[in-house]
Amino acid sequence: MPHISEMKESKFLRKEDVGKGLLVTIANCVKQNTAMEGAPREDKWCLLYRELEKPHVLNMTNANICAQVFGSEDTDDWIGKQIVLYVDPNVSYGGKIIGGIRMRKPKVQAPPVPPPPAAMLTDDEIPF
Repeated sequence: MPHISEMKESKFLRKEDVGKGLLVTIANCVKQNTAMEGAPREDKWCLLYRELEKPHVLNMTNANICAQVFGSEDTDDWIGKQIVLYVDPNVSYGGKIIGGIRMRKPKVQAPPVPPPPAAMLTDDEIPF
């Protein structure tokens, strides 16, 4: 049986879409109308990701996180860069804790450990 949160359709990225976390690549930063159908137009900045169809409405907290992670406040510098989206249960809206999408720098994987050098054999130890 579906969870009630799965029944609500949205044309924008929701915390339910993120799951346990997603590594995404920023494709663009654009202004889009985020108003409900029939409501007055309300343009907000959104990030578009190569891996996802839905735009992600960019709040100032996440914009500041991107600026820090990417070392630039210019969104043009973010294009092609990767970021991890995850659900933070402590995000508040309208004075209520509702949870929401946060971003973080991808964890850097350590380079692979080289195999140990082959033991040096002397001429007397070579079997052929």
